[in-house]
Amino acid sequence: MPYDIDELLRPPSATAALALQVAEQWCSPAVLRHSMRSWVWARSLADAEGLDYDAELLFVAAALHDIGVAEPFDAHRTPFEGAGGAAAWVFAAGAGWPSERRVRLQEVIERHMWVEVDPTLDAEGHLLEVATSLDVAGAGWSRWDAQLLRVVTARLPRTDFAAEFDAAIRDQAERKPASAAARLARSGRIADGELTWLSLVR
Repeated sequence: MPYDIDELLRPPSATAALALQVAEQWCSPAVLRHSMRSWVWARSLADAEGLDYDAELLFVAAALHDIGVAEPFDAHRTPFEGAGGAAAWVFAAGAGWPSERRVRLQEVIERHMWVEVDPTLDAEGHLLEVATSLDVAGAGWSRWDAQLLRVVTARLPRTDFAAEFDAAIRDQAERKPASAAARLARSGRIADGELTWLSLVR
């Protein structure tokens, strides 16, 4: 089936568009493309499986979920998802979101590094976790339409994402050995995931 990639990538609100501007300013091009692919994977899975979700909240979380690996936001002791969640909370406060919505954004970003997020507990956290797992590790790829995977990665190419992100995660793991990043670094899933993606989009 044909896909309207411009529509899939379009921020769902003015605040979401501002979050994208933040990501464009502070994230590397490879991480930015990863964030936008993750948004598409998350929303397309929710739509395909009939899962209710808050599109604005999910977009902002997807755009900012890895800002904690950007050098200006990288905390020495705090895991990168915690640092990113805190930075996103500040963004949401500036955007005028009420306190409970800022906390929800922080939760979604922090939970994307969980092994699993129960969709009945946190629909947006679940969607971001499975979407980033797909984009980083190729996990659960059969839940998505193969053509969608190909056309989105053609528009937002993976290029050097795996190498850059693996280096960032290993740096996080060295400084924060008890973190989820350390678990990911030990797993080898980033390199394995890139091999999976090469087979999916060729």
